[in-house]
Amino acid sequence: MTTLFIAVAVLITGCGGPSKPASPDGPPRTGGTLKLSISAEPGCLDAHAVSATQQALLGRILYDTLTTVDEHGNIAPYLAESWKVSPDGKSYTFKLRKGVTFSDGAHWNAEALKANFEHMRDPKTKSPLAAAYIAPYQSSQVVDEYTLKVQLSYAYTPFLYNLAQSWLGILSPKAIKESPQILCDKPIASGPFVLEKYQRQQSITYVRRPDYNWAPSWLKHQGSAYIDRIEITVVAEPVVRYNSLLSGQYDITESAPPQNAEALKKNPNFTYENLVRTGNPWVLMFNLSRAPFNDLKVRQAFVAAVDAPAITRSIGFGTFTPKDNYLATPTKYYDKSTEGKLKYDVTRANQLLDAAGWTGRDADGYRTKNGKRLIVIAPTVEAATPTPQLVQIQGAVKKVGIDLQIVQLPQAQLTERRYDGDYDAMGGVWHTNTPDVLYIRFHSSEITGKRIGQNAAYLNDPQLDKILQTARETPDGPEAAKLYGEAQQRLVELVPGLPLYENSSQWAYNKLVKGIQIDTSHPIPVFTTAWIGS
Repeated sequence: MTTLFIAVAVLITGCGGPSKPASPDGPPRTGGTLKLSISAEPGCLDAHAVSATQQALLGRILYDTLTTVDEHGNIAPYLAESWKVSPDGKSYTFKLRKGVTFSDGAHWNAEALKANFEHMRDPKTKSPLAAAYIAPYQSSQVVDEYTLKVQLSYAYTPFLYNLAQSWLGILSPKAIKESPQILCDKPIASGPFVLEKYQRQQSITYVRRPDYNWAPSWLKHQGSAYIDRIEITVVAEPVVRYNSLLSGQYDITESAPPQNAEALKKNPNFTYENLVRTGNPWVLMFNLSRAPFNDLKVRQAFVAAVDAPAITRSIGFGTFTPKDNYLATPTKYYDKSTEGKLKYDVTRANQLLDAAGWTGRDADGYRTKNGKRLIVIAPTVEAATPTPQLVQIQGAVKKVGIDLQIVQLPQAQLTERRYDGDYDAMGGVWHTNTPDVLYIRFHSSEITGKRIGQNAAYLNDPQLDKILQTARETPDGPEAAKLYGEAQQRLVELVPGLPLYENSSQWAYNKLVKGIQIDTSHPIPVFTTAWIGS
């Protein structure tokens, strides 16, 4: 690997207030309160301790990151001013931006960055994501106040991409050292807003930080945010989120209801966004560590029995994009040639189940083998009605004799079942800004053990492991593209789950809210440059 050195000049301005980029709506106005409804909140605001989707949105309010992804998709400076990668790819020397402070008065420097790396991987943090994203991290050496040398166990190309994500936001080193036990409820960071109040499962309030002056360059904005306050309320019911947006109770809603998408698009008072996230699509993951999905023929039959495009159209009201492979289309190194290989074919599904030995039928019409029914247990979160995609999948596989049993559980019990591997199938998505999502989701080292892993399929394939390990050690370029293509082809052969649709970020806001920009790592709104018009 050749030595890589990146150095980009960062514009520094005085602290006299926000700059005013050109706007077709006139100069931005300072002040006001932005009211936002969200479908759920993470249950913890320590970025390093959660993997919840909502952290992508909340993280950009409170946190800064070490790196960023610019408007062209390239890694760029943020709190790191530049970095140098060793020829073997195992060490990164970061030159850090000066003049950055945390809201508790602590200073951003090499010691602060080292404290954050250690907090991410500390078992007490119980990190379900950040620890995995820096898994090759071994140690850090403070070279001088603003220079940190990081040692990895092997070359790891996704490192800089992962450091740009909200789940690896930078916390105050003072807070990490003095009060780590309260970081879930009272995180302290260096971002454009400061946490004022947090009521779990109810609301979050942030206030503008007046001395903020180190936004990433792609925002094209220096200085503090324009909005004084952001008030976030958890509104679980989609119809309530929609109606309260229309009524003006909220200015913006996260997880805009798909059934209201057409109405929002036609309403001249609102902007509706439907953006596909990079990473994994929605997949009903099969547990390959136990029957019945330890049999490839059963996995293939289950997928062939489901008309994924029809279900996708039904539950997404035309806003979801069907998927038949395991990597989101916008993701770097996506292999289009994997499309069309997992097909809806009921005749083939029946043939595969016959070949797998499930030739008997019980009184209810379900397949049996050696007197046992072909049952698939699929736990899901407790709700007024079961997850609609599971209900429709249940009906589809029943036609070929598979008894899909949906078990609704409180979130705590569902999480326990997930990490104990006590299920046959479990649905979910995984968003990240790098194709290394395939490693996170399918490499055997990511099966939950001493560390919480995200290989929910319990897939253990030496051939795939080798491809994915080599891919994450390979610099960006044609060889990396080849390896990630091979990994995607292998996954289609292994069938670790039923892919259904792309993971979309759907949100809507009143057009009185101006200046919203879309994050470059996560397709979600950023409020640093937002302002409220009239």
